[in-house]
Amino acid sequence: MRHITAKMTPDLVFLPDNLPVWAALVAIIASFFTAALTAAFGLGGGLALLALMSVIFPPSAVIPVHGVAQAGSNAGRLLLQRRDVIWRIVLIFSAGGAIGAGVGGRLAVEAPVWLLRGGVACFILVSVWGPRPKKLTLGPATFFTTGAIAAFLTMFFGATGPIAATMLSAAQLDRLNLVATHAACMVIQHAFKIIAFGLLGFAFGQWTFVIIAIVISGFAGTYVGTHFLRKMPEATFKSGFKQILTVIAIYLLIAAAVEFRTG
Repeated sequence: MRHITAKMTPDLVFLPDNLPVWAALVAIIASFFTAALTAAFGLGGGLALLALMSVIFPPSAVIPVHGVAQAGSNAGRLLLQRRDVIWRIVLIFSAGGAIGAGVGGRLAVEAPVWLLRGGVACFILVSVWGPRPKKLTLGPATFFTTGAIAAFLTMFFGATGPIAATMLSAAQLDRLNLVATHAACMVIQHAFKIIAFGLLGFAFGQWTFVIIAIVISGFAGTYVGTHFLRKMPEATFKSGFKQILTVIAIYLLIAAAVEFRTG
């Protein structure tokens, strides 16, 4: 990845070059609502924020900046929900993630993104709506492999939370354990991504103000979303969780088809 340089304007030295004030404000405001969605249901907000950033941010900055913003947002969620985390799953997932991020960072500019998006979409749809195996064994190997695959894919198109969420859903965790454990997994996964893009030469320092503002806004949204999560009936959560996963899969299929036709 090319090293991105910033040309600071005299009156807005806290914004990188080619980023209008309105774009920064939209991303900051959207961070509140997308973080609230994620805190309440465990996923959905990250992909929504990524889609928005893809429209208003410079292309080369979308995935790195989104990664830092999501690391901060999930860290806030983890702070508020830390008592419900299943740390054994997080540690095994993260061990696989270290390998996946390293390999994905090397190949991030070579693989066809449409194929990856389509593959993830099909995986989600089959996992959510397909027949359940009579004997589903989730152990260290499954958590490790899921972490490796999710970290690998996040280097290409950013929001791979649904992969981890699908795995955790299959583990039959209750809503509080699922959302909190997912937050911990995502903090570490995005941290690996930040390190990888830093080594590839992305200038995170030029985006410091925007990232901090997005993270603060996201924490406020996380606080509100966590309040709703704790009051939400388990049945309502499971229904909403399933519907959000389905919408994400459909979005990924559409994005894959568009990329295939234009690529």
